[in-house]
Amino acid sequence: MVKIVGIGGSLRDDSYSMQALAIALNKVQALGAEVETLDLRKMQLPFCDAGDSYPDYPDVERLKKTVAQADGLILATPEYHGSVSGVIKNALDLMSFTELSGKVAGAISVLGGQANSNALNELRLIMRWVHAWVIPEQIAIGQAWQAFAPDGSLKDEKLDQRFDDFASSLVSNTQKLAS
Repeated sequence: MVKIVGIGGSLRDDSYSMQALAIALNKVQALGAEVETLDLRKMQLPFCDAGDSYPDYPDVERLKKTVAQADGLILATPEYHGSVSGVIKNALDLMSFTELSGKVAGAISVLGGQANSNALNELRLIMRWVHAWVIPEQIAIGQAWQAFAPDGSLKDEKLDQRFDDFASSLVSNTQKLAS
């Protein structure tokens, strides 16, 4: 069994990014993967200063340890000004090759406007730089306020199918790389 860790890069209480991450993790878990969520809203992380140690912030060690023990990652971010959120970028910056190299990663972006690939492309660049493997399937949810039902499920069957394909690819590729 592979372990997939989801990292949500939003600080909003009613975050669409976190709703998308929850859907993806549920689908990955249904395929037999062990899952864990790192909710950055609930973690006390400092701004990265390129240091190796943050003794006043035990959540940095928790972040690093959890990711190091994972086989794969799901990174979900809102798109702000054509890029990833500062929150997820900072969390990734607090880690190094030690934690991220060799991981299989899937990327999800959530936007208020029309769907595009800017944040997804940024996540691909970041993850490639740290020697992670990003799956080809990716999800961009535009006009997010219209995408989710009140219970947090997806309204659109085609989008739900994309999440199925995303989860299948992530689990399959993570299993291949882990073996």
